[in-house]
Amino acid sequence: MSNIRIAALLCALGVAGVAALGQDKKESPPIDASKLPPVSTKTGVTYAADIHPLFEPSCFPCHGAKTPKPKGGLRLDTLELTLKGGEDGPAVIPGDSVKSPLVANVAHLGDEDDYMPPPKNRGHIPPLTPEQIGLVRAWIDQGAK
Repeated sequence: MSNIRIAALLCALGVAGVAALGQDKKESPPIDASKLPPVSTKTGVTYAADIHPLFEPSCFPCHGAKTPKPKGGLRLDTLELTLKGGEDGPAVIPGDSVKSPLVANVAHLGDEDDYMPPPKNRGHIPPLTPEQIGLVRAWIDQGAK
């Protein structure tokens, strides 16, 4: 087989491999924004003052520093780690709460496997309230600072 044919074959295999890799990543379906709780009217929302205290009881048991292997590789106990995201990519899209997977997950919209906290969690952690989700949305829409 000529070098050109071998190169073409390797190229084709590489493209197929990349296409197969893309299929492994789960695409989240778009959510119906009208089903989200409204954005809080509070201004100047920050992670340190508003979001960290909200996440601590609800999210840190599975996504905090004391967890040896945070679920989905996502840590939510610092601003930097929250913005970094996890195995599925960014959980927060600063400036756009509707497109932020974190919002869909805590609002229990979209893929049921991604609901946070899971409805039947071992710690019996209740879901965030609509008001709390509205505050998370305000934080994200205000730039996630």
